Amino acid sequence: MSNKVIAQDANSQKAGVDTIEAYVPQAKLVGKGMFSYYFWDVYTGELFAPEGTYNNAPPFALRLTYQRELEGKKIAERSIDEMKKQGDVSSDNAQKWLALMEDIFPDVREGDVITGIATKEGTSVFYVNGEKADEVDDKTFTQRFFDIWLSDKTSEPKFRTKLLGKG
Repeated sequence: MSNKVIAQDANSQKAGVDTIEAYVPQAKLVGKGMFSYYFWDVYTGELFAPEGTYNNAPPFALRLTYQRELEGKKIAERSIDEMKKQGDVSSDNAQKWLALMEDIFPDVREGDVITGIATKEGTSVFYVNGEKADEVDDKTFTQRFFDIWLSDKTSEPKFRTKLLGKG
């Protein structure tokens, strides 16, 4: 990799932190980890919170840097399945949220970045490769979506531990 490419990557990472800081005052990295599924690395996750302290309440941001190609529709479907594992999700909410996520999440390639931000108002804001993709003004959606990774009921407790900076 040339120095020019490395510099561009550093600049795009900085832009991501600037975007996060617009919603998460004094955002600092809480923790980081690689999410793998069987033998495949899927994405690197980074959790940002004010002063680097996550208190299980907004505002905070989760940035996922994909390591492989995935269909946006599959990302949305897996997300809804994981949201259901956190507790009851009505069929109306499941359908509505799935449609929202299918619109938000594009097909991704290696190096693509999706950043989800939980604002202090409980809104979810999504950025794809630094461009705002959408905003969801639904506190229940926001809670359930981020619980996929951050709840103690997550299906991936080792990854959660890394995001929380404890492992």
